[in-house]
Amino acid sequence: MRAPRTEVPLGESKTMRDVIHNGHETEIRLLRELDANRLHEIGAGYTSSVIYRVKKTEDDAHTTITMALEELEKPYDKRWEVDHDMDVSYETVVQQGHSLGAYAGEKLVGIAIAEVIAWNRTLWVWEFHIDPEYRGKGLGRHLMERLAEEGRSARCRVMVCETQNTNVGAIRFYRRAGFEVGAIDLSYYTNHDCTDFEVAVFMKRFLE
Repeated sequence: MRAPRTEVPLGESKTMRDVIHNGHETEIRLLRELDANRLHEIGAGYTSSVIYRVKKTEDDAHTTITMALEELEKPYDKRWEVDHDMDVSYETVVQQGHSLGAYAGEKLVGIAIAEVIAWNRTLWVWEFHIDPEYRGKGLGRHLMERLAEEGRSARCRVMVCETQNTNVGAIRFYRRAGFEVGAIDLSYYTNHDCTDFEVAVFMKRFLE
């Protein structure tokens, strides 16, 4: 059981506002509770016409893992299944006080669920999503920068996001936001991830 951190209300200096979408002011602030239904709506999945094909070669002298961009014959569509046990876990993470929401009025249009892992000083970003209507307006970058501030305040040295080789759009966004590929796990989901198409990619952004 994780011990929740006492939340400190955001002061005006820690609140980001910007005119992002059709003249509507958007505000980034700490999440007070998890809106699971809204999370499932804006983080429903993704579609990609390209992937990073992952290959591994290994012998006694060398081990090499490569990611090569490849066009697909038809777009890959990924839809996430609703996991109520995960929702319960995320609610506990939110109560730590490091997760953020982006709001247009009272409507949640962006979400970042993040947890401090104390032993290695990591801010682990479990979920990061922007409402499709608000993408391409700079909101994602604002939310990520605010999350980086949260990580530094918690004395974290690095932020980590998990994505997949099939989610090229996410990898490109993370790179623009200062991340780089930190690890590739060839058996994170199953024992046959490489042959089953989907491989876990861990993106890292160093905070110090």
